[in-house]
Amino acid sequence: MDNLPSKDTDISKTQLVLYLIPIIGFFPSLWTLYQRQGSREQLAISRLSITLAFIWMLGYLLLTTESATNFLTLRFLILNSFLTSGYFLVSIWLIFRVIQGKSSRLPGFSNLAERVWRKY
Repeated sequence: MDNLPSKDTDISKTQLVLYLIPIIGFFPSLWTLYQRQGSREQLAISRLSITLAFIWMLGYLLLTTESATNFLTLRFLILNSFLTSGYFLVSIWLIFRVIQGKSSRLPGFSNLAERVWRKY
């Protein structure tokens, strides 16, 4: 019976997966950090989710703005699609890692998230 996953573990995994859903997961992640409640893993994934969303949003806005004002429009739009696809693929990959019970850390990004959102 000890090998069966507990209900708390299932709820925790569900919450972690919710945090990692592209774009939508930003809001529950932000709420978790705002309330400063949750396990250490929930807070770490919330920080990572918010960091990835901010990086994607900033890159998306910069590339969209640049494509509207530059003669290299097609190249910037292609870069924008690569950025968006990368954000979604990384998020989905992290979701699968959480479901499998593996580490959800991303080299560089997890450290950046910890430094930027340390006080939360």
